Amino acid sequence: MTAVNDQNLAVTEALVVPPSRRRRGVRVHFTQFKWLYLLLLPGLIYFATFRYGPMYGAVIAFKDYVPFLGINDSQWVGFRHFEAFFQSPDFARLLANTLILAALSLFICFPLTIIVALLLNELRVTIVKRTVQTLVYIPHFLSWTVVASLTYLLFALDIGPLFHLINGVLGTDIDFLTDPGWFRPLIVLQDIWKNTGWGTIIFLAALATVDQEQYEAAIIDGAGRFQRVWHITLPSIMPTVIVMLILRMGDVLNTGFEQIYLMTNALNRQVADVFDTYVYFMGITQGSYSYSTAVGLFKAIVGVVLIFGANWLAKRFNQNGVF
Repeated sequence: MTAVNDQNLAVTEALVVPPSRRRRGVRVHFTQFKWLYLLLLPGLIYFATFRYGPMYGAVIAFKDYVPFLGINDSQWVGFRHFEAFFQSPDFARLLANTLILAALSLFICFPLTIIVALLLNELRVTIVKRTVQTLVYIPHFLSWTVVASLTYLLFALDIGPLFHLINGVLGTDIDFLTDPGWFRPLIVLQDIWKNTGWGTIIFLAALATVDQEQYEAAIIDGAGRFQRVWHITLPSIMPTVIVMLILRMGDVLNTGFEQIYLMTNALNRQVADVFDTYVYFMGITQGSYSYSTAVGLFKAIVGVVLIFGANWLAKRFNQNGVF
């Protein structure tokens, strides 16, 4: 018993470090790793200048901002812009359009990324695997302008090859680019084609860490390929899936301005308007800076709440969260 108490006392004394020694330890640490911190400095400067610095401008959401007066001299109006936005008839439409697109991305594009990663992982011929990976990665490096242009060429009225093929098979005469009912399917198809392959990189890295002895033991026990994927592969990458899902929740209301803006026209605007495009039209084209900032701030706050909520749910179900 005495030996245990002496051991606990030694551990306690080791943990209680005098402030002078702690400061000296910090100085030694920075001196030892000074070049690593020097490499970190450009990134810190970038985030401080272009990410955290502009956050001060969000205060105009609570002011009646006049560019000639500046942020500090503009009149404080509190939550007036938020109240105007929530009472606006556009709020329900924007929220519905944004949530529908976010749900389609979450329940179709996200699982499809995992499925493609699993399929790529099952390829055993190296040259075939690398070729397929390269082909599915390439669309990610195309800008949304190029993707939208290709979509217009493929589905354009009278000249689009897919326009003639689909309408010929179905016996219809649908203008896919202006029909509101086809706006969301086109957005999802663009997202799948452009981002699915690139999104598999993280999951392929997680699949590379799976213990191969588990597969060998499963083969000896007579497990088929699908059974090995279901009982070994998926449980092994589940922590990565949970983390990526939590991070994706923060972008639920961030549907992407450029893609939506390029695919929007006068005939499908009723279903195409989302928070991102609304902020652009109200802030840039109409000059309602304070009002559009309030809309953007509302979207950001919802994203933060969703991240913390998803992280809390992951912890409740005994999964690893982000923090």
